[in-house]
Amino acid sequence: MSGKQKNKLPEWFEGTIYEIGDIVTNPFSGERYELNAEELSMYDLIMGITIMGDIKGWSDEYIDLHQKGLSWFREHNSKAYMVLLD
Repeated sequence: MSGKQKNKLPEWFEGTIYEIGDIVTNPFSGERYELNAEELSMYDLIMGITIMGDIKGWSDEYIDLHQKGLSWFREHNSKAYMVLLD
């Protein structure tokens, strides 16, 4: 993971920022993808919003943040996006 390029998180990001990345598994397909620390941070924010939206309902704030997160992810790692989030 040390060789993976870092992607700067946007100013609006208010989630947990991890120091290192990890391998993430798509729970539906079983496919795995290695994410750097910033990608993992954004992935967890996206998944957290998804869970909260499903539990509490999709407020305008959740929808906006979710869309921003997905857009950032598509721009910074489209291959991982296709494996994990599409």
